[in-house]
Amino acid sequence: MSIFQIRQKNNGAVLWTGSAPDEQSALDAMAREAGYRDYSALPDTLRSEGVQADKLDLIS
Repeated sequence: MSIFQIRQKNNGAVLWTGSAPDEQSALDAMAREAGYRDYSALPDTLRSEGVQADKLDLIS
């Protein structure tokens, strides 16, 4: 599992941070926490603004 942070592209607001096996799973987890079935179920207005999923794994 990796740590992902999901941000809005237009203003940099953090929407979700958590562990997921891949980017798509992270997007789906973010949507579920917001009360939606998965990322594709989010309203078009939210998805059209764009989100960015950054992998935050740190190597020591």
